[in-house]
Amino acid sequence: MKIGSVPYLNVRPLIYGIEEQVTQLEPARLADGMYRRQFEVGMVPVAEVLWHDQYDVVDGIAIAARGEVRSVFLTHRVPVAQVRRVAITPASRTSVWLLRVLLKVQYGIEPEFYPQPPGATLADHEAILLIGDEAIRYGTRAGALPVWDLGAAWVAATGLPFVFAVWAVQRGLDVTKLAPMLRRAKADGLAHIEDIVRNSTEATPEFRREYLTRYVCYELGAQEKAGIRRFQELCGELQLVDRAGELRYVS
Repeated sequence: MKIGSVPYLNVRPLIYGIEEQVTQLEPARLADGMYRRQFEVGMVPVAEVLWHDQYDVVDGIAIAARGEVRSVFLTHRVPVAQVRRVAITPASRTSVWLLRVLLKVQYGIEPEFYPQPPGATLADHEAILLIGDEAIRYGTRAGALPVWDLGAAWVAATGLPFVFAVWAVQRGLDVTKLAPMLRRAKADGLAHIEDIVRNSTEATPEFRREYLTRYVCYELGAQEKAGIRRFQELCGELQLVDRAGELRYVS
């Protein structure tokens, strides 16, 4: 069975002990591989399962936030309400959609989005969307400008957690053995956070420890599912998705 994931710090607790079975790709490439059925299973951005009606979702496991997340944010040199153009990363459709939704809901604005050039700096752009390890590097750098944390903004706007990624499986795949393996990997990873902190290199050990234990949530329960439904509704209002059906959770 081919399993795909993303190469970010926040996913390491979910693939603990099964790393050799997992191919790691940036979110957009992984999503494309899943869509083309090159993988049976993938830790994909949640937008992919809302956009493509070909996946089931493994219950109980996610990469989510119940407030500030520290790895998905808008860095800006003008007030957010005055932003007219945003340089975005093509790496994750979910983060881009979340930013669009929040700018519309909170500020009533729909800025122009354009691809972030290589080596982009804020001096040349009004605002830049940063995600994953790139966001961590920026956010922990001395002298970094203020950022608008999208996890915190979502919770403030909706009162619900935000789910960034889930284990998606090709519809109809038998998960009898797969789901217990993924739950075991998650349990082992959460029990060995110190090992992950010690063997990772992003930012500082103190940041990695706090990030993995305080800012990232790995649950997919009733509140997280409600957050996904609300995100789906708001994306529909902006015509980002045309699916209205409920996701199918398997275990």
